[in-house]
Amino acid sequence: MMPVSKRALMAAVALIGAGFAGAAYAQAAGGSAQAQSTPKNWNYEIRDGKRVPKGGNRIVNSDGSWREESRQGSCVTVKEKTASGEYKESRRCD
Repeated sequence: MMPVSKRALMAAVALIGAGFAGAAYAQAAGGSAQAQSTPKNWNYEIRDGKRVPKGGNRIVNSDGSWREESRQGSCVTVKEKTASGEYKESRRCD
């Protein structure tokens, strides 16, 4: 009788271990799907399952300065930041 109970115990331990491994795999697979982001060349990003327009076309230079242009109707907003930290924003409507 003793060998039957050892076999049952070994089978139960194997099933429990497989269950934990499956749960860990499912959690890891679900976490990586949320970490994905919209590619940089797209003009929108996805938030709460909906498309939201990106702020504008930002060009970042190697020294840390950047320039971004965003359009709203016939108006264009230009945002610039220099490497020294100076920020300038201008808006023109045609």
